[in-house]
Amino acid sequence: MSAAAFEFPQTRERVSEAEWRQRVDLAAAYRLAHYYRMTDQIYTHLTAKVPQTDHFLINPYGVLFDEVTASCLVKVDLDGRIVHDPTGIGINPAGFLIHSCVHRARPDLTCVLHTHTAAGLAVAAQKRGLLMLTQHAMRFYNRLGYHDYEGIALDPSEQERLVRDLGPHKAMILRNHGLLTGGTSIRDAFEQMYYLERACDAQVKALAGGVEVIECAGEVAEKVATVLDRPGRTATETDWPALKRLLDRIDPSYQR
Repeated sequence: MSAAAFEFPQTRERVSEAEWRQRVDLAAAYRLAHYYRMTDQIYTHLTAKVPQTDHFLINPYGVLFDEVTASCLVKVDLDGRIVHDPTGIGINPAGFLIHSCVHRARPDLTCVLHTHTAAGLAVAAQKRGLLMLTQHAMRFYNRLGYHDYEGIALDPSEQERLVRDLGPHKAMILRNHGLLTGGTSIRDAFEQMYYLERACDAQVKALAGGVEVIECAGEVAEKVATVLDRPGRTATETDWPALKRLLDRIDPSYQR
């Protein structure tokens, strides 16, 4: 089934311009996650708050990441009530449980991403978690939470512990489960996930090499993290348009 099957022109007519822009950027994030092989069929989710509301957008539970369009995204409130679902497919309860508690507890994080990649799962299964082996990993030094696995996320009581373990951070490893990142924008959340995923991938490959690895000292890792944390980085204004141009060359239907 092509992405055209999930285009609903009436959606744009009933949402604000700010919501539509958010929808386009979130659909772009889904397509980019597909492009960078960060999908698990229909079973992981990227969500974003609708500006100036307590609603957020999530993928319909049956649409692949490379099929997601701006108009097909489901709008839901923090209590799980569907506000707008043009597909009629509904949403994944486990995905809602994880994302809704972060959106509720962390209003600064307007976007939340959760993945089950091979590299993310591998590091999530390693007792020491993310090691300071690469520059990509160092951006998360003292900026990464860990949440112990409790089974499929269907128990509402787990939400309190998810929020507790994320703490003030933008990124968390869900042990034996996967990765989670958030951001002050969709672009910010995607950047966090992209580099956390790359750090995990590099760690798995380095440890598989059969030779001793070099772990960087904490003071060096903190220096790297501080530089990448600094406000006013020009990359935060230029990388997202570049990524969307990539999508426009591949398939611009995410915008519909």
